[in-house]
Amino acid sequence: MIFEPTIMADIAPLWPLRYDAALLPEVVAPPYDAIDPKLRRELGQRHPHNVVHIDLPEGEGDRKYERAQGLFAEWQEMGVVVRDEAPAYWRYAQTYIPPLGVAPITRKGFLALVRAVPFSERVVLPHRRTLSRSNSCRMQLARATRAALSPQFMLYSDPDCRLDNLLDGGEAFADFQTVDGIRHQLWRVTAPATMAAITAAMANRNLLIADGHHGYETALAIGDEFESEARIRELPTSLRSEHRYTYALLANGDAPELVVHPTHRLVHSLPKFNWKELVTQARVLFDVTLMTADAKALAARLAAESRPAIGAMIKGGTAALLVLRPDADLVGHPVLGLRHAVLHDSSAVLLHDGLLEYVLGITPEAQATEANLAYMQDASYGAALLESAVGQVLFLLNGTTIAAIQRVADAGEVMPPKSTFFYPKVPTGLCFHTLYPDRLIS
Repeated sequence: MIFEPTIMADIAPLWPLRYDAALLPEVVAPPYDAIDPKLRRELGQRHPHNVVHIDLPEGEGDRKYERAQGLFAEWQEMGVVVRDEAPAYWRYAQTYIPPLGVAPITRKGFLALVRAVPFSERVVLPHRRTLSRSNSCRMQLARATRAALSPQFMLYSDPDCRLDNLLDGGEAFADFQTVDGIRHQLWRVTAPATMAAITAAMANRNLLIADGHHGYETALAIGDEFESEARIRELPTSLRSEHRYTYALLANGDAPELVVHPTHRLVHSLPKFNWKELVTQARVLFDVTLMTADAKALAARLAAESRPAIGAMIKGGTAALLVLRPDADLVGHPVLGLRHAVLHDSSAVLLHDGLLEYVLGITPEAQATEANLAYMQDASYGAALLESAVGQVLFLLNGTTIAAIQRVADAGEVMPPKSTFFYPKVPTGLCFHTLYPDRLIS
C-alpha cells in the first residue's frame, strides 16, 4: 500500500476532553448514522451521560442543538468530561469476531489529530462518493458544541509495521467490552521523544479515508467557518489552532488484521422489473451461472471467485452468479467506458454503472438519493426482505481489497457510496476534540 503524495500529512497528539475510564462501557455509542430510533432509546436509557444525548440530541429543529450545547457545557462543569492531563497519542485496539467468522481479530490503530486540508492537496484522500444527505446537522452540532465528537477512520502505509514499536508500551487507560461483544483497549503514549518520533514518521505519509468521508467534509467546512468568525472578532489564530484539525483513528493499511467487509444492495420500488431481462443483458459483461441458492450459499460462491463478481437473487431462491468476462468490452460500454480504467476492477462500479444504471435504469441521481436502493451488511436480512416482497432483486458483493481502494484513491477517482464497510465501527465517546480558534494544539 504505497501512496505518492505531493504534500505530507500533518498530525499531532490529542489533548482532548474525555470521560473517566470506568464510565466508558456505559457512555460510548456507535456512530450517529448507525443508530436507529430503537437503539437511540436504549442508549439514552443506559446512562444519563451516554454520548448519544449530545451526538443525537432530542428536540425539534434548532432546539436539539441548543440542548446538546447545554448538556455538553453542563457535563464539563460537573466534571463528567474533563480535559486530559497532557497531550498524548492514544493507542487503540478492538478485538472482535468478524461477520461469518469464528476466530477473534484484533485491529489496532491510534487516535490523533489530523490537519484538515482540501482533497485537492492530495494529503488526505477519499475513495468513494458520499450520499447526498446533507451535512447540515453535523455542522450545526459542531457549532453548538464547539467540538468534534466522533473520529474519522483513516489509513496510512507502513508495510514493515515500524510505527508499532513506537505506539506499543504506552500507559494503560481503559479495557472494557461493549454490549456487542467487542473488546476495547486504550493506552496513552505521552513520552515527548516517542510522540515526536510518531509525528515525524507520519510526516512521510499521506492518509486515505476508510470511513468518515462526511465527517471529514464537515471538519473542512467548520474549520473555514470558525476561521472566518475568528477574523471578524479579531481573535488571533494560526495553522496550529485546534479548529484546523480533525480527530481520527489512524490504522496501518498494510496490517493483515485490517479487513474490508461487503455492503449489499436491495433494489426496490422500480416501476417494472424482469429477472429474465436482467440476466440476458448481464451476459454482455458477465459469465452467468444460474442456480437455486439461499443468501449464504450465494455469498460463499461469490467469495470463491478471483475475478470481479456479483451475486443476484430474487424471491424464492432463484439466483445467479455474475463473473466479469475476460473479454468484456468495458472501454466500449456506454456507461463504464466513461469511467477511469482503474474502476473497471471494482464490482461495486460494475454493479452501479453496468447493471443499476444501464440495465435497470436507476440514474446516478436516484442512486445518490437511495430512491430505489437499500444497503445492508447482512445478506440473509436482504433475502428475508425479498421474501416479504419489500424488494425486487438483491445484489451481493465481496469486500473490496485495500489494494483496490488505494489504486482508486491514487488515481484521484472515487467508488460508489458504501463500496467499503470497515467493521467494527469506531465508537463515539472515546474522546472529544474541541474546536476553539484561540486554543493551539500541542
